[in-house]
Amino acid sequence: MKLHKSVSFIDLRQMGGGKVRLKDVAERAGVAVNTASTILNKRPNSWASKETEERVFAAARDLGYRPNRAAVALRSGSFKAIGLLLADLENPYFTHFSRVFGNEITERGYDLVIENWQTDLDREKKLLEEVVHRNVDGVVAFVSDLDEHREFLERQRKLGFPIVALAMPGIEEVSVDVVIPNFAMGLREAADCLYELGHRRFAFLDARSQGQRVGGRPGFFRKMIAEFGDAETELVGCGPSVVEACEAAHRILARESRPSAVVALNDLTAIGVMRAAKDLGLRVPEDVSVVGIDGIPLGEQLQISLSTVVQPHFEMASKAVEFLIERIEGDTNQDPRQAEFSTHFVQRESVGPKS
Repeated sequence: MKLHKSVSFIDLRQMGGGKVRLKDVAERAGVAVNTASTILNKRPNSWASKETEERVFAAARDLGYRPNRAAVALRSGSFKAIGLLLADLENPYFTHFSRVFGNEITERGYDLVIENWQTDLDREKKLLEEVVHRNVDGVVAFVSDLDEHREFLERQRKLGFPIVALAMPGIEEVSVDVVIPNFAMGLREAADCLYELGHRRFAFLDARSQGQRVGGRPGFFRKMIAEFGDAETELVGCGPSVVEACEAAHRILARESRPSAVVALNDLTAIGVMRAAKDLGLRVPEDVSVVGIDGIPLGEQLQISLSTVVQPHFEMASKAVEFLIERIEGDTNQDPRQAEFSTHFVQRESVGPKS
């Protein structure tokens, strides 16, 4: 193939012949490489005119230049990126949280890198070990069990890697920064509301991954119901997916002695319960009341709006970002901190008097 003389080396790169370098941007803009680097990285010591800056940005845009994160980090000491490790992106709670969290870090000049352990405990351990080696300055991680990951989390703190855990409290304190939702108040409000509406037979769907401990939410609720003296709660095991929740709810709602109120570990599981009730010809809330936990925005928009124990998503995301940025940009040796956030019950159409 014969090339036309007017086709330059840079033009060939645009056609897919190689990676665009900072040097190419500088040549296109007619400036020194250091000047192009200073402008593109928006360093405060730039003496370039507005016209020169516009020319450099235009050259970078025209050539499709993308800075090498590793090279930028080597020069600046920061990737300007934060990792977020989620349990399940199919669960609307985590999707919503990632959006809120992403908005918070974007305002602070960081990019977001998301990993998803898909409610698989083996995958969770693997990703925890891997995500700290990605091109990120720190990590916020939803962990299934603080005690299970104690050794890993504390090792990262000793190494000076900024990491914040979002989790229920462990049996013992973990010496890392932790953001904890406290479900005691919200579940107490839900229990009181249901009891006052005449409910005495309850079921709690635990939505656990295989091998995962029951955790605090079911225990809190069972204890609260037991305090009434004339009511009982059945703990029902089911997997974390909405299909598994629906199957478990089918089993308990098809019984003659079915519960009149079902509380689920999260809103996604509660949606599965509502689907099962419909399949069985039961009405929500006339035949069975349903309560979720998390407070996802979708819950309010369902055909029968979902009553739920609401977590303060925005406040929790903001505190996790605050803890992490302070570690990244400040002292990594300060004592570990813990922030606890109360929950509250919101009654909607899925809850009503026992018929």
